[in-house]
Amino acid sequence: MARVVTFGEIMLRLSPPGFERLLQSPTLSATFGGGEANVAVSLAQFGLDSHFVTALPKHAIGDAAIRALRAENVATDLIIRSGSRVGIYFAESGASQRASTVVYDRAHSSVSEMAPDAVDWSAVMRGADWFHVTGITPALGANGAEATRRALAAAHSAGVKVSVDLNYRKKLWTEAQAQQVMGPLMRSVDVVIANEEDLQSVLGVHVEGTDVTSGQLDLAGFRDAAERVTRDFGPSMVAITLRESVSASDNGWSAVLWHAATSTMHHSQRYDVRLIDRIGGGDSFAAGLIYGLVTGRAPAPALRFAVAASALKQTIPGDFNRVSVEEVDRLAGGDASGRVQR
Repeated sequence: MARVVTFGEIMLRLSPPGFERLLQSPTLSATFGGGEANVAVSLAQFGLDSHFVTALPKHAIGDAAIRALRAENVATDLIIRSGSRVGIYFAESGASQRASTVVYDRAHSSVSEMAPDAVDWSAVMRGADWFHVTGITPALGANGAEATRRALAAAHSAGVKVSVDLNYRKKLWTEAQAQQVMGPLMRSVDVVIANEEDLQSVLGVHVEGTDVTSGQLDLAGFRDAAERVTRDFGPSMVAITLRESVSASDNGWSAVLWHAATSTMHHSQRYDVRLIDRIGGGDSFAAGLIYGLVTGRAPAPALRFAVAASALKQTIPGDFNRVSVEEVDRLAGGDASGRVQR
């Protein structure tokens, strides 16, 4: 069983019922989620030995976050108990022409104030097969950026495969800040995961001749951009998700994967997804790709698995992707009927 480690922030998610506006009624459902935590849960669902590193306060909300992870079979022994608060985000699901809305309340969260040397990263990477982090964690501040740098260096030194989902968040930092911090980190990364905006904002790499919002996809432009990432920054693979936003309810979903070793651009199958909850879609894609690659699948089938996994996630409320390998393989193999499986 492959051992995979992820590092980042798990947050308390507060959402109104169904497709209501925030506080339309005096009810909010409370669940947990966050980029790397979502990946850890997916990988645990797929049967891997999944470990999550973060910092959580020693109080009831911190305890509840740990219980939520343990309930999904994520190992929590590497979590630091420190700080005083769990970050919160309010998520309102959009529909048709009304876009989804997210409001963050995460300043001074435990993981953002965690000392960079709080984790013995050399020990964490011992015996690990894969390490994953997103661009959200270094965007939390100087402590998060330095902890991410140390984690990536330890993983690279230990020969652990590393993936980074660029995941640009303009509410956390500017493009200039992102490029200054993230560019040097790429030398320790094997697989970069991004969308078109991420490549531009975080690495300064523009995709020519493409407008995903209008459905205009020029694969040559994506190939050129991905090849530039591998040439200028060092990773051997670049995965780019392609979301075509028809409305807040309907999206086209596919992806490409550039493999520098073979100079091959793989293009996945495409799904028309009726969205239930798009939050966590990119995280479930990352988890699917990691699962495929760490279990020895070739790049093309690993990409198919990742796109199918993320298409299924976007039909499930909440951050976590609650699907099995068998369900994903069935969809990736061409069964998109939605028939009852007996």
